[in-house]
Amino acid sequence: MTSTKLRASVTESLAAVLHDGGTLAVGGFGLCGNPFGLIEAVRDLGVRGLTVVSNNMGVDGKGLGLLIESGQVTKVVASYVGENREFAQRYLDGRLEVEFVPQGTLAERLRAGGAGIAAFYTPTGVGTVVAEGKPHAEFDGKTYILERAIVTDVALVRAHIADAEGNLVYRKTARNFNLAVATAGRATFAEVDRVHTDYLDPETVGTPGIFVDHVVLAPERPPEIEQRTVRARPNTETEDHHVDA
Repeated sequence: MTSTKLRASVTESLAAVLHDGGTLAVGGFGLCGNPFGLIEAVRDLGVRGLTVVSNNMGVDGKGLGLLIESGQVTKVVASYVGENREFAQRYLDGRLEVEFVPQGTLAERLRAGGAGIAAFYTPTGVGTVVAEGKPHAEFDGKTYILERAIVTDVALVRAHIADAEGNLVYRKTARNFNLAVATAGRATFAEVDRVHTDYLDPETVGTPGIFVDHVVLAPERPPEIEQRTVRARPNTETEDHHVDA
């Protein structure tokens, strides 16, 4: 199988399409499904004045939190920001513009952008600050607001497996926003755990390769866990064990 989209490095390709003042969509939910290596590549590129579209902005020192700390982001379009203190402080200080979007609406705005749909009506947000300044319309006696689709200069996603044509398979909940983000970028970069040597089974593909421009192997690193929650160990010394004769 000829490799057409697999890259040893995406530095040059990224520099060609992402510039100061550019827009960037990034997959992930919390730290699950984050393209950590690609985010670090953006940081190292040094571009500034970025508008970042993502469900959330990682945590302090991890994921998209790196771009907040480096001062490369001027606007964020997200549904949740509660785990990033630096993000919150910059917003409160007026150094960072934030557009809050209901989570389902954000997913649909990205999906619509990838599908070539300019805008859509939704009842979510009617009667709240989310609806301020947006066109309203009534359908079947119910009020809706108009939401614009999102298309960005660059999209960064994390997948589990790719083939050389950029077809992607995701792993469990790491699918999250990655599927919608992958379609919403004018140039899409995918970071993957491994590359399949043959074409992937179409029945397993989450993102068809037509949406993906560049594939790079993810750097090896321990899994990032945002909040570790475990059960208490049972006290085996005090438990009675009965064995039937």
